[in-house]
Amino acid sequence: MAERAKALTFSEATSAEVFSERFSAGSDGNLSRLIAAAVIHVHDLIKQFRPTQDEWRKVIAFLTDVGHASDERRQEWVLLSDLIGASALVEEINSRRPKAATPNTIRGPFFRNDAPARVSGSSISLDGIGEPLAVAVRVQDLDGLAIAGAEVVTWQANAEGFYENQQPDLQPEHNLRGLFHTDIDGRFHYRSVMPSGYGVPDDGPVGRLLAEAGYPLRRPANLHFVVRAKGFETITTQIYDASDPHLGEDALFGVRPELIVCFEPSEIDGQPAKALSLTFVMVRAKPGRAA
Repeated sequence: MAERAKALTFSEATSAEVFSERFSAGSDGNLSRLIAAAVIHVHDLIKQFRPTQDEWRKVIAFLTDVGHASDERRQEWVLLSDLIGASALVEEINSRRPKAATPNTIRGPFFRNDAPARVSGSSISLDGIGEPLAVAVRVQDLDGLAIAGAEVVTWQANAEGFYENQQPDLQPEHNLRGLFHTDIDGRFHYRSVMPSGYGVPDDGPVGRLLAEAGYPLRRPANLHFVVRAKGFETITTQIYDASDPHLGEDALFGVRPELIVCFEPSEIDGQPAKALSLTFVMVRAKPGRAA
């Protein structure tokens, strides 16, 4: 007589164990363990808070709304990951660097991978609205040696605190975005306008939920950068205005002391302006790790 296969009965006491057993022969051990651990935490939460069927349907409806709110211009899932600190934690774990190197922060939900190439000295402000800003950038290694040919993508909010892809009908396409390359001395410069601090979008399911819970949804004024160079670890970071009153409550957990800078008074074409000089310090990619 054939032996019956062992099977645990699904119950409140065994639910997590029953699910986890199904991953015992998984082909990707680490992925299987991650999924199983996440599900176990969900089961534990359900057992702790004991939601009604109606309450659980509201959770499902929220997750559905997050998916529906995501499109080619807006990534609501990224916003959720950012606001709960998950994105910042993943960056912290995966990008530990020597103290002298530029730290990583999150990329944020308004990144676009099609920033237009611009030449050094040009302006990324296509509408010219806002207080003028001159930015000078140098990219170097830990020894202070220039990195020529580095690719630097930058993007930012405008003077009212909105990114171009938040206002496709009000701002020019690719406004305040640009792709630059460093020269033989590891340098380039460009013009822009002073960014404003801003509220995290609260017109979608993520913002509405957290706002109702009393979560702070402010971000300090910042400039975003992604710096890439062959043989080096990619830097994804943000530069923050030291005068911004919301540095201590950044909703996306991106502020680091090394990334807070002063925008100095200056003049551009005889008009009052601000100036900023930045140095990004890259570390060589470790063997087997993608640059």
